[in-house]
Amino acid sequence: MPRTAAPTHTPVLSSPVPRLADPDRRRTSASVVLRSVLAHGPVARSTIARLTGLSPASVTDHCARLARLGLIREAAVPRQSGGVGRPHVPVDVDDSRFLVGAVHVAVPYTTVALLDLRGRVVAERRLKHAGTEPARVLARAGDGIAALLAGARGGTPLAVGFAAGGWVDRDSGTVVRHPLLGWRDVPVREVIGARTGLPVHVDGHARSLVNAERLFGGARGSRSVLHLFVGNVVDAAFATNDEVHYGPRSQAGAIAHLPVPGGTEPCDCGRVGCLQAELSERTLCRRARAAGVHAGVNPMRVLDAAAAGDPAAVGLLVARSRMTGRAVGMLLAVLNPETVVVTEVGAMHREDCLAALRQAVGADRADDVKPSAFADAVLAVAGGAVALDVLYRDPLTVSPEVN
Repeated sequence: MPRTAAPTHTPVLSSPVPRLADPDRRRTSASVVLRSVLAHGPVARSTIARLTGLSPASVTDHCARLARLGLIREAAVPRQSGGVGRPHVPVDVDDSRFLVGAVHVAVPYTTVALLDLRGRVVAERRLKHAGTEPARVLARAGDGIAALLAGARGGTPLAVGFAAGGWVDRDSGTVVRHPLLGWRDVPVREVIGARTGLPVHVDGHARSLVNAERLFGGARGSRSVLHLFVGNVVDAAFATNDEVHYGPRSQAGAIAHLPVPGGTEPCDCGRVGCLQAELSERTLCRRARAAGVHAGVNPMRVLDAAAAGDPAAVGLLVARSRMTGRAVGMLLAVLNPETVVVTEVGAMHREDCLAALRQAVGADRADDVKPSAFADAVLAVAGGAVALDVLYRDPLTVSPEVN
């Protein structure tokens, strides 16, 4: 057979594919390095290389770039290497330069806050709703962030994170539907961005808190995490291998109308025993009023009454946590995550409630269920974690001009 003719042109040694892939590779590696510093810092560069599988030269390069951006810094005291030569100079997250804004819109009020790069709340305010018309609520939220920044001592704002319950579309930055607020197709990113002049990232609060738990909380290192949020809105989020499941238009996690075993509460949908109808804070407070515990709509008042020894308040909280455990058991049977995090007022603050929840889950998985790590600031963290997750996934987007 005739031999194939040799090409007459000079071979191209680099194709467009590596050039397109290299920025993605750099972003991924920078993210891996920054997350490793967050999880283990102060940490030596050689340890980062061992933990991440990146080459020492690559780690050194990424650490230099992240330091120039102001995201990490060398720790004050070098660590001795144990041998001859220069001591290892560890690096750590620089939490002194930057802040992110946080907005969480709940049914009775909006939480605005500032968080540092470790997810710690450095300033917070609650703005009680004077009506829930979207433009007014979001304008007050933007003004609240501006006021907190004006009062902050140092710290350059990078972005604002927004979280809420209901159907929140991350990609469009829109609250598509929030039945309890009466919101539909609200352009949150556009409105808050115009008010603050900052980039705005938007997500549902259950998904945001999954990322917060993986970055800063009790789910670090878990390969799969289920988060159940039990407030006035009841919804869930599921993450595997560092990726939260969103589904088309970010609709995943809508579990409000799942039936709860033993549920008796009428739901607005016309059925009985739906998850949100049974577990919502509105239901808890209505039952507390009927039992003479208190006359308000704040679930923390029920918690205070239980702490003061009111047996009716204790019974209501334990029963709610127990039913939450039944819901967790159903979700565990379907998704089988490694770790479950529950944001529910009783389980976060009372050992008897957490014990009741775990008992309802079952002994074989009880130890895998944890209360939220952010019991005292969960709504502020939910908002801020939206922006912090974006930062830790792509730290190279921080402009050196903000330093």
